Amino acid sequence: MAESNPELQAKLVELEHELEEGDITKKGYEKRRTQLLSQYLDPSQLQQLQNDIHRDSLQDERRPSSSFTPYAVPQINTQPPFEPARPESQYATYNQNTMGRQPEYMAYPPSQVGRFQEKQLGIRTNSLQRQSSYGHETFIPRPQTPEYGYSRDGTMVSSDYAFNPETQPGYDGGFGSPGEASRLSTMLDSQQVYFSDFTGQQMHDNRDSYGGPNRYSAGDAFSPTVGIPPPMLTQSELPGEGGVACQPPLDPRELPFPVYDPHNPNKGMAEFDSMGAVLRYRARTNPRQAAFWVLDSKGKETTSITWEKVASRAEKVAKVIREKSDLRRGDRVALVYRDTEIIEFAIALLGCFIAGVVAVPLNGADDYQKLILLLGTTQAHLALTTDNNLKAFTRDISQNRLKWPTGVEWWKTNEFSSYHPKRHEDLPALIVPDLAYIEFSRAPTGDLRGVVLSHRTIMHQMACISAMMSTIPAGAEDTDTFSTGLRDTNGNFIAKPPKTGPADIILSYLDPREGPGLILGVLYALYGGHTTVWLEPSTVETPGLYAHLISKYKTTVMVADYPGLKTAVYNYQQEPLATRNFKKNTEPNFGTVKICLINALTVDCEFHEVLADRWLRPMRNPRARELVAPMLCLPEHGGMIISVRDWLGGEERMGCPLSNEGEEEEEEEKKSESDTSLLNGYTSLIGGPKTKKQNRKKGRTELTEALLDKEALKMNEVLVLAMGDEAKKRANEPGTLRVGAFGYPIPDATLAIVDPESNLLCSPYSIGEIWVDSPSLSGGFWHLQKHSETIFHARPYRFYEGSPTPVLMEMEFLRTGLLGCVIEGKVFVLGLYEDRIRQRVEWVEHGVPELEHRYFFVQHLVVSLLKTVPKIYDCSAFDNHVNGEFLPIILIETQAASTAPTNPGGPPRQLDIHFLDSLCERCMEVLYQEHHLRVYCVMVTAPNTLPRVIKNGRREIGNMLCRKDFESGSLPCVFVKFGVERAVQNLALGDDPVGGIWSRMASAARQSYLLMQDKQYSGVDHREVVMDDRTSTALNQFSNIHDLMQWRVSRQSEELAYCTIDGRGKEGKGINWKKFDLKVAGVAMYLKNKVKVKPGDHLLLMYTHSEDFVFAVHACFCLGAVAIPMPPIDQNRLNEDAPALLHIIADYKVKAILVNHDVDHVLKTKTVSQHLKQSALILKVTLPNTYSTTKPPKQSTGCRELGLTIRPAWVQPGYPALVWTYWTPDQRRIAVQLGHDTMMALCKVQKETCQMTSTRPVLGCVRSTIGLGFVHTCLMGIFLAAPTYLVSPVDFAQNPNLLFQTLSRYKIKDAYATSQMLDHAIARGAGKALPLYELKNLMIATDGRPRVDVYQNVRVHFAQANLDKTAINTVYSHVLNPMVASRSYMCIEPIELWLDMNALRRGLIMPVDPDTEPIALRIQDSGMVPVNTQISIVNPETNQLCLVGEYGEIWVQSDANAHSFYGSKERLDMERFNGRTIDGDPNVRYVRTGDLGFLHNVTKPIGPNGAPVDMQVLFVLGSIGDTFEVNGLNHFSIDIEASVEKCHRNICPGGCAVFQAGGLVVVVAEVFRRSFLASMVPVIVNTILNEHQLVTDIVAFVGKGDFHRSRLGEKQRGKILAGWVTRKMRAIAQFNIRDPLGTDGIQEEPGMAVSRASTSTFRNGGAASVKGSMKSGSMLGMTNQMQSMQLQTPPPGTQELPGQPQMHIPPPQHGAFEMPVGRYPESIPELGPGKETENDDTPTEAKREFLPQEGVNYSPADARGMFDDTSTIERNHQQYGASGLSTSPRPTPLKSGPPDQQHPDPDAGPPQPSYSFKPFLESPTFLDEPTPTPRDFNNGSSAPEQYEPGSPQWPLTSSTSPSNQHSNQSSTNQYQNQYPQQEWGYGDDQPEEQPRGLRVANRNSVAEAGESSEEEWPREAIMYESFGQGRSGVGMERLT
Repeated sequence: MAESNPELQAKLVELEHELEEGDITKKGYEKRRTQLLSQYLDPSQLQQLQNDIHRDSLQDERRPSSSFTPYAVPQINTQPPFEPARPESQYATYNQNTMGRQPEYMAYPPSQVGRFQEKQLGIRTNSLQRQSSYGHETFIPRPQTPEYGYSRDGTMVSSDYAFNPETQPGYDGGFGSPGEASRLSTMLDSQQVYFSDFTGQQMHDNRDSYGGPNRYSAGDAFSPTVGIPPPMLTQSELPGEGGVACQPPLDPRELPFPVYDPHNPNKGMAEFDSMGAVLRYRARTNPRQAAFWVLDSKGKETTSITWEKVASRAEKVAKVIREKSDLRRGDRVALVYRDTEIIEFAIALLGCFIAGVVAVPLNGADDYQKLILLLGTTQAHLALTTDNNLKAFTRDISQNRLKWPTGVEWWKTNEFSSYHPKRHEDLPALIVPDLAYIEFSRAPTGDLRGVVLSHRTIMHQMACISAMMSTIPAGAEDTDTFSTGLRDTNGNFIAKPPKTGPADIILSYLDPREGPGLILGVLYALYGGHTTVWLEPSTVETPGLYAHLISKYKTTVMVADYPGLKTAVYNYQQEPLATRNFKKNTEPNFGTVKICLINALTVDCEFHEVLADRWLRPMRNPRARELVAPMLCLPEHGGMIISVRDWLGGEERMGCPLSNEGEEEEEEEKKSESDTSLLNGYTSLIGGPKTKKQNRKKGRTELTEALLDKEALKMNEVLVLAMGDEAKKRANEPGTLRVGAFGYPIPDATLAIVDPESNLLCSPYSIGEIWVDSPSLSGGFWHLQKHSETIFHARPYRFYEGSPTPVLMEMEFLRTGLLGCVIEGKVFVLGLYEDRIRQRVEWVEHGVPELEHRYFFVQHLVVSLLKTVPKIYDCSAFDNHVNGEFLPIILIETQAASTAPTNPGGPPRQLDIHFLDSLCERCMEVLYQEHHLRVYCVMVTAPNTLPRVIKNGRREIGNMLCRKDFESGSLPCVFVKFGVERAVQNLALGDDPVGGIWSRMASAARQSYLLMQDKQYSGVDHREVVMDDRTSTALNQFSNIHDLMQWRVSRQSEELAYCTIDGRGKEGKGINWKKFDLKVAGVAMYLKNKVKVKPGDHLLLMYTHSEDFVFAVHACFCLGAVAIPMPPIDQNRLNEDAPALLHIIADYKVKAILVNHDVDHVLKTKTVSQHLKQSALILKVTLPNTYSTTKPPKQSTGCRELGLTIRPAWVQPGYPALVWTYWTPDQRRIAVQLGHDTMMALCKVQKETCQMTSTRPVLGCVRSTIGLGFVHTCLMGIFLAAPTYLVSPVDFAQNPNLLFQTLSRYKIKDAYATSQMLDHAIARGAGKALPLYELKNLMIATDGRPRVDVYQNVRVHFAQANLDKTAINTVYSHVLNPMVASRSYMCIEPIELWLDMNALRRGLIMPVDPDTEPIALRIQDSGMVPVNTQISIVNPETNQLCLVGEYGEIWVQSDANAHSFYGSKERLDMERFNGRTIDGDPNVRYVRTGDLGFLHNVTKPIGPNGAPVDMQVLFVLGSIGDTFEVNGLNHFSIDIEASVEKCHRNICPGGCAVFQAGGLVVVVAEVFRRSFLASMVPVIVNTILNEHQLVTDIVAFVGKGDFHRSRLGEKQRGKILAGWVTRKMRAIAQFNIRDPLGTDGIQEEPGMAVSRASTSTFRNGGAASVKGSMKSGSMLGMTNQMQSMQLQTPPPGTQELPGQPQMHIPPPQHGAFEMPVGRYPESIPELGPGKETENDDTPTEAKREFLPQEGVNYSPADARGMFDDTSTIERNHQQYGASGLSTSPRPTPLKSGPPDQQHPDPDAGPPQPSYSFKPFLESPTFLDEPTPTPRDFNNGSSAPEQYEPGSPQWPLTSSTSPSNQHSNQSSTNQYQNQYPQQEWGYGDDQPEEQPRGLRVANRNSVAEAGESSEEEWPREAIMYESFGQGRSGVGMERLT
């Protein structure tokens, strides 16, 4: 189109030429081009052309610049209009277009930066640049921006850093032969490939030092470290018709004039391309001028040097490096100097510049680890230092026994002489690499990162600084009326600004080795030929010295920072004469000072007033206000200056408003109202009008101040209330914040304000991250390619009008990490991104819940605290992302937290806990009142103990390092106080916060959610007839095992029946069936004749694992006696085993103790016998006789011949033949009664489920007294007619290989084991070399949730033994049924599920993907139901079947179920064996296990030919007794404990117990070390809150060894709970998390957060219903003294509901501290008789009001009431499945009476045991107890001990019923004396109905009066294996 019109074509070519020359801007070019085209085209063509132009421009912004041709006139075509779409990758298009392309030249129009470089540096980087000839082979170049993208790349020689000396022209290879690979070469082409921005390869791919979760948002928002676009906006967030208003990047200002040498106006500095060339120039032109003066701390000159000497010595260093080292150009050289060695450092740095190597300044030579890291990172093999440094370094290495850095040569540059060239010898030509030096600095996270700086970057920065310095007004009167803004044809100013002098005197105390100290003190001094006077930072601390030095050296440029200036200025305010009279006859005079550059990240406006008006002006500087110039540097990115006050002008071209519209209107109004006659301000008449002050418009060069609204800042909005002088006047208004500006961005810098979370350009007047692009900035990090791309080459997104899709801009920026805004074109900084705290606020508006975040800056919080709260040394803050919200953490350093002794050598000072608590409380109040910040946690440390970082050369608290140590629990914290009631909002509530997940309301909510799901119950595999595979005889005709044994004797008398394997693996003398019958008959006749055993007698069998035990069991069967097997007593744990033995003897009226030889020997030892006798005397128990059955009288006839047959009455259901006594880890006894029918059913289930035959022998090893161990040892061999091999657990403990040797040798198919014994075997490496392929079913019994690691450990360990992975099977074993479910012969690996924890707490089962849910719960199945067994999942409250998708209590119906707890007649216990579902088959009777679980359907291809098979497996979650409810949500203690145990390395493995006591959630942790426990508390609290949405109330710590464990290392939760409740636990420290009263007197901000009550914890207290025994928590086997203890403290924040009187007691100390727990109050509260409650799901009236349902029908058991029979107290409760999570219900006192010794008729019914101790359990009542009155204390009970507010103990009260006080005193032990008990009266005061509580079948035996045990409750222990004991220890009988 344009080609057809030559005139148009010529004008377009001319227009493009003007654009290329820079005469017009791009916008002007487009405007004029449109005008030209409109003159020659018709409207339709013009419209299509405009569309094409718009399309191309969008494509150009999105397309990499390699294919950018923007100024070609587009052709008119018929293509459809372009629809912009977001690219999948930033570089996808570019890679496809550039990879494999041949090198080509690409022309670009010069940008403003390019024009400057062309003018000043003599290069044209953007106009014509050749792509690297090998760039496309070594790296993917960065996409470029046509207009601004080359601003930083233009300062590089090329875009590739793979340096090869051979390819460089003019390089003579002086560093070594180019063909050789020198040892010291660090840039070999064969090894190194470098990125375009000098970052090199990513050395640490897993390193996340920057841009990770610590720097930017930890939430789901867009992270800048991920190269993905921000998320798409929702429909409500889409831009409107007007589009999204975003603030475009500020256009760069231009340098208005060339930069000349201050000493020679005719010498342009653009002629120099490196600082080395400038140095040689200075040596020629300014040889005698002083370059550096170094002063000591007293202000005395220590050394100085001239520029000639600097150049000479630098040339010498360069010459030595070139000639004496093997370094190539571009290799790194370390500079190790101290800050006082500025001259030596400058010489070494400039010598490296001249030599062409890259300098690496290393400040901090005393940090050995840092030095080693940097030397290795930079691959520096040469280090330059001084003699003093090297000596100190050598001394430190030898003292600390460290190693010298390998491969590094050290040179002492102070010993180098000067360089003296020979006559007629020219200096070597300067051929320098692009890179000048690498500056290392620490990121906010503490990681070291090197920033690369090129020579051209330095030169451009120096040109900008020189231009800004040269335009500083001198302050003289204007003598020229010529406008300073006019320019000549070359673009130069006609009226040049006046100069004060050719050279400046720069006075600096900043570190000269890095940042602005290096840039201004060394490089700028060299660039302009100035003199630097450097003084030590401590100099400013001497009053008057700093001012004296400024005057003495006639300083023109001050380089300082706020801390140093504040020290000097405030010293002058306090003692002005000390400054004025510092030196006699000399007064300070600052008249020569031109500018005071202050290195800072934020501006301190208030200090500026003091600095200018009260220090600079009194020191005789009339331009005091113009001197102050805060300087914004980037300490993390090379220290480059990006904004400072200047007088260059050109700000009107930045493309942003330079003044407020409101201000302009006000000025116009004032101007129109002013009197024109009084413009000069004078009048000649005395009575004339008053003089009006002339309004002077504030200049743009002055420091700008703004007054911002604090509330708007919290929402990231900038609301300017006032500017300038008005902002100063209104600075004290509440709710305002006074901020100051740095100035405009430096010339040639492009600045943008970007949302750091989404990378979108911010809208005007909003807070965002400052992104900047300039030729003065670095190109990236050293060796961190990923971070360089995301930080140094970030590209923002923006919205265009009419498009909802954000578009990626082509412009690249450096992310500064600074948050701020732009007002009137000037940069305002509020702080670092890390210094911003977020907090979520919620409210309801118009019925719609709203959620937003509020933002706070740490600096503002710190200022508020330091101004308001006294005695704070320093403080900091950060936020921690926990449970989906950001929680503010405040750190305080105070002298009160120091325990340093007052006098040297004295004792440590005690902490003032009261003061620390009030200090924390005050901090919370101040921050809430002033900022509405709800503080989560305040931590207190001693001064100078928090981690520090170097900021601007000074050590400041690094809040990111603090966060890192906080999350790891390593802060040196001594006190911590929480404010969870205010801060934590994101706490979940259940559907029924009061009733819990089993209530009808919560159940109905789940059922409505799972409406279409089926009910959970399993199928039944009925097998009525069991055939004997040897004889094909139905085994059903045998009613007992004894008759079956007699049949085996008659049919196969000579076959092997039993054989024992000794410790060496050898077979003992085998016993055939006939001999077995004779042995049993011998023992039976011995018992009948010698012991006089009669049917119904109780015999205690205490044997080692041997044949004698089997004989004794069957002898008891044929005599009709009740056998009670018990493991041998452990003489190492007599304090546990002796009471357990004695209580069994007393409870069951044991007639005799049967032992074998080994046990008899142990019982007769002096230690054991005396202990038993003394304990029996105290307990008033008569020890029965002990009889050894090892060698009974021989019998020649069998049992039948002797008349030892089973009578019909003995096989009737309910007649006890065997009693299994289970022992929980906390020594609670559970006795289960088995009859002959149950034993036969157990054998039948085993045979049919495990497919056992007579051809494979049976193995008996561990746990032979109970469960499957007993079945395999004593019964299965007889049932199968198979031989039984016995392996002693003692032998297995010493030689685990023995068991697997037996399994392999005898080809045993089915074996029983426990996870503990397998762990032991794996630890000893047993069984690896033995073939185990014949073992098809290794049954690992578990009584709860299977350990997920057991299967994997066993599979991996026995893989060499060819153990099939499907042979490792879990068996769910319960005390009432040893095999409820089994994985035997399922032929698949364990099925694993990951469950959503949030759903699980609500009772739902939701499998999730573990990759997306990192805190999901991993569980494994427990297998399928065995034969003749059915499982149903039932709601324990409503007795309704659960639906698929929820869990409930596991109910079992099986022939193998036990029928009762032994001796219990309690209806409550009978209900456990009579479970009937409401909506199921009413004829099916279940046994309630008390465990929670669910059924899950899976399909596996295990059928014939891989056919899919549907299976229904059981998952066990845990015992109901191990759960507790908070806020209506159910929590499993084992999951919380697992989270706590892995959250901190100081917590011992398995060393955590979580329980609920008195309505409080308590965490007890066992720790290795005792120091700084307070720092661990937030880690524990946050872990539980984050993973379980639960706020704990108390965290207590115990030392290693004080955590109660069983002999097998299992947690004894009952003991732990009892020890904590009774204050007998030796706790190191205890920390209170929640305010027990839930109030703190601070009102919530209206409309922000829900009230505290809404975030409080609703507790389940009060009496539970009949099924409530599953919910109420466990008894834990505590004695009546323990069970009667309840904390009366109401739950924090619990609202007082009707019918719930509250206990009003003094609150305990809120906040925690580290100190030993001292003496506790001895009074324990007793709860009065509770009122009668109806049969409801909850005991309180308020609950009934809370629930909407009325008239609910309950189960018959509920309607009947389990406690109707209150006339007798002889009840015996059997508790199941509880390990201790809540304080137990109170029992009645135990009555003792003489047992009736009588022998029932052998043909009569089963014996009825009677007991001397009859406990009765009441329900726990927390909230419905009456408040004690003074009358209660006058009725005989002790008054409560006075509570001291500062003490760590909880206030405990007690009351005692006077009617029972006397009876209590008659039978009390030491704890009854200490803690008075209240009893139920059974006379006239007896209540009509006892409150219902948890059912307990076998009471826990308690000691009688006078028991001398040191323990506070009975020792009823499990008699298990102890690996630490030798073979003589018979107690090693059991393993589990």
